Amino acid sequence: SEAAMVKAVEDAAREGDSLGGIVEVIAYGVPVGLGSHVHWDRKIDANLAQAIMSIQAVKGVEIGDGFEVAGRRGSQAHDPIEWDASTSSYRRLSALAGGTEGGMTTGEPVIVRAAMKPLATLNRPTLQTVDVVTKESTVSFKERTDVTAVPALGVVVETMVALVLASEAQRKFGGDSLGEFVANAGAFRETLR
Repeated sequence: SEAAMVKAVEDAAREGDSLGGIVEVIAYGVPVGLGSHVHWDRKIDANLAQAIMSIQAVKGVEIGDGFEVAGRRGSQAHDPIEWDASTSSYRRLSALAGGTEGGMTTGEPVIVRAAMKPLATLNRPTLQTVDVVTKESTVSFKERTDVTAVPALGVVVETMVALVLASEAQRKFGGDSLGEFVANAGAFRETLR
């Protein structure tokens, strides 16, 4: 809950410590077929992971329920598909794969999570280190630091996800202007009907 998060931040601040955390970004309205199922360097989930891992202090990336489904049996780890006659389209009954399959988007919402480690600079000298001159064991200096950068991480991850999806949409739909790009994307959508 929000109250529990605020309390955790306040407690860590009082103790001169720092916190990490996990953010989730969900992209809605993503077209089907962004990425590639044959090119290793164009797989959408790989490009999302690379972009997110390039953010300072991010130590883990999850597409959908990636880490949780790793412990499941195969019969319980995949997104069932059904035909929706009312919209004349396929849809998945769950989002375990986070809107991707085989390196491409499925048309379902794309779900990405990023894990950020706690900031290394602390407001109390407790982290063991070594004096580079004497080589003796010591503790780190007290430094001014934020308790957590996780709220800012959410904005940065959202931006990186948008950049990756926009780049792949531009590759797929092309065009020299926004109008041409939108027309190409619209024509593609019509072919799916």
